[in-house]
This record gives sequence, C-alpha cells and structure tokens, in this order.
Amino acid sequence: MIILKTPEEIAVMAEASRVVAEALEIVRRETRAGVTTDDLDRIAEEAIRSRGAVPAFKGYRSYPKTLCASVNDQVVHGIPSKRKLKDGDIIGLDLGAIVGGFYGDSAVTVAVGRVDEKVARLIRVTKEALDLGIEQAIVGKRLTDISHAVQRHVEAAGYSVVTEFVGHGIGRQLHEEPQVPNYGKPGHGPRLQPGMVLAIEPMVNMGGSAVRVLDDRWTAVTADGCLSAHFEHTVAIQPAGPARVLSQRVGDAAERHA
Repeated sequence: MIILKTPEEIAVMAEASRVVAEALEIVRRETRAGVTTDDLDRIAEEAIRSRGAVPAFKGYRSYPKTLCASVNDQVVHGIPSKRKLKDGDIIGLDLGAIVGGFYGDSAVTVAVGRVDEKVARLIRVTKEALDLGIEQAIVGKRLTDISHAVQRHVEAAGYSVVTEFVGHGIGRQLHEEPQVPNYGKPGHGPRLQPGMVLAIEPMVNMGGSAVRVLDDRWTAVTADGCLSAHFEHTVAIQPAGPARVLSQRVGDAAERHA
C-alpha cells in the first residue's frame, strides 16, 4: 500500500531531508586522499546528531554504521572501515536521518582528487539521470515514466543501470511502497499523486549491470569490477508543478553546471 503524506508530514520529512543534505555536504567537503571511510562515518554521525536527528542506517537490519561509503566498484551499502581513500578513487556517500519519526534519504558520488574524463563522465551522467527521473515525478505521470527516463539516459551514454536494487517510497519507514526501478517501459505502475514521497536513486555501472554481494552481506560490487556511481534524492509529489526535492544540497547546482 502506498501511504500518502499530509503537507504537515511532508514538512517534517523536509526537515529530516535537510539534515541529510547538510550532513552529506559536510562529508563531501571532507572527502580527500588519506581520509578513511571510518573518518567520514564519524563526521556524518556527528553532523546528524548535532542537528537533533538520529542516523537512519545505524542499526537498520543490523547495519553497523551511519554512512554507506561505496568506493570504486562498490555499488551500494559499502561499510565504512579503515580503508584510506586514494587520489583517483570515486566514492558513493549514502546517508539517512530520522526527525519526528520520519525519514530522509539521499546519496551523492564524488571524485577523490583528480579523475580522468571517462570517470568524471560516469558521475555526471548518473547525476543527470537522477535529474531527468525527478522531472517525470509530477501528478498524472506513471511510476515507470521515472524509471524509463533514467534508463534511457544511462543506456544512451553506454552505461548499465543496476536492476537488483531500486528506489523506494519513504516516510515513517525507510523503505515503503512503491518500489522505484531505474529501468522499464514508460506508462506503467501507479499513477503519481500528491502526497507520494519517493527516494529516486539511479545506480549506474560503467560496465555490465550484474552485481554481487560480498561476504559481509551488505557491500554490493559490480560483477565485472567496473566502476559504479550512485545518486539519490527524496522528493515529494506536489499538487501542481514539479516535484519538491526535499534533500536538495547546496552543491547540487554547481555539480549540474560543472
């Protein structure tokens, strides 16, 4: 069942998402060569708790950390560790927070130091796919209009969308109905209505779409060892006009025009 949110509930979700956005921006600025992913996890938790929120991921289904930090061929759910970042790495930073019983969720992939153009292009195309998906998140559209917009852009660029993990509804639970795939034909699935809140999150591989999960039972990596990028926003369907991006970051506009 898809749970529609009231304007008052969306206002609380906007606060949770604002915390996530601010924390992600802090973590992004601290992402550099020599820093460990554990360092970034501590920074993320401090940023969330100092804003009066609760980390959403820590303890969720026994996940041990606040941040998901997925480096290079890690697609999603990378567990922070003593691994030091190196110049030329890329890292997906995925973060959630709880405020007033409601969740916010967002992710960004950033380059560590200098990366070559083909790597920068993967990051750019994945962010563009998210933006194009969000453009379809308007009243009267169907759910797979979002999915199709993501897939079309990704595959036109020569990349693959991950099919084993999808976006999701979000609210009083981190994962609610409906699932939001990053692939599919347009015009299918539930019609988008005011009060729907979705976490739209393209996961894009430079090589094939196949992934596998490591022995830690969390970290998903590309089956062929190619790089992967991940972006996510929590968005609310409005009665009219474009979706409201609840987790908008200060850095979004600069990335869009980079």
